[in-house]
Amino acid sequence: MRIPPPRGPVSETLIEALSCPPGAAAAPLPEDLVRDAVDASPDLLRDEDLQLALYCLYELHYRGFDDVDDRWEWEPRLIRSRALIEAELEAVLRGRATPPQGVEPTAAAVAAALFELTAPGKPGLASHIAKHADEGQLAELLMHRSVYQLKEADPHTWAIPRLAGHPKAALVEIQADEYGGGNPARMHSALFARTMRGLGLDDSYGRYVDRAPAITLASVNAMSLFGLHRRLRGAIAGHLAAFEMTSSLPNRLYGNGFRRLGHDEGTTDYFDEHVEADAVHEQIAGRDLAGRLAQDEPALLPDILFGAAACLLLDDLVAEHMLDAWGRGETSLRPGAPAFAAAARVGA
Repeated sequence: MRIPPPRGPVSETLIEALSCPPGAAAAPLPEDLVRDAVDASPDLLRDEDLQLALYCLYELHYRGFDDVDDRWEWEPRLIRSRALIEAELEAVLRGRATPPQGVEPTAAAVAAALFELTAPGKPGLASHIAKHADEGQLAELLMHRSVYQLKEADPHTWAIPRLAGHPKAALVEIQADEYGGGNPARMHSALFARTMRGLGLDDSYGRYVDRAPAITLASVNAMSLFGLHRRLRGAIAGHLAAFEMTSSLPNRLYGNGFRRLGHDEGTTDYFDEHVEADAVHEQIAGRDLAGRLAQDEPALLPDILFGAAACLLLDDLVAEHMLDAWGRGETSLRPGAPAFAAAARVGA
């Protein structure tokens, strides 16, 4: 993966710094620049500049960029500036997500609350894909999803060393399936890549990050935020629980939509795998991971429920973005835009 084009002054400053060796820039990402951008942002979840900058900062902890020195990963000045965006992202999510209240810290009560929270609602994106989407919209769905699905499970895996006992064992059981049970060809990220190829898309890691709008990046950034901070281990457990509980039925509908347009088993295998696997995973995630974690560490209960609610909030916002764009007869993706500086010169 090569670093994507910037979308504003913060991401431009960051990307310019990352193109140099660590230590070459006196202030690789000035805190005052980031603070001013955060303060001026009317909606952080849809802020193209800040969400891209945060995504790039997080990606240093995953596979990195071919054109960026790996020593940037723990550069203290980047971490300090990243913390400013993270703090606002967490505050926005806590302000907008609506976790259930009055839940007892027992495995049974937490699981029941999560199943109620994630119960199917009105028809949405999955229903549209099943019944109405055309080939172009199927491709756009995969391009959005590729930002996460090509590293599927990795953000949640950060939680494994931060848990113990039953919750840790439950998370490992889920993640072992996500990673193919030892078979690289059955890793869910590999299955998704095969689906992309079935539609003629480039399955290279990170290929469509530059086309993904801010809200799509925000949904992935939230996973990294929860996964990379030990204090938020409850939130990443709750996020995974909600993620698994809202997977089986939508994936059945996605698979039906692809079959409706004539795609074969090789293309629909990813969705079909999740119909079966996540019907099991949702039970493990709700009861043995999130529920047992709340029972073992009651102080984490509010964050477990917050993480689940944040997952649903972001999924809904991404779906609304896509459906609204398609309803207007427009693409839900960003155009193949030039670098921020070049675009600014054209508009000057």
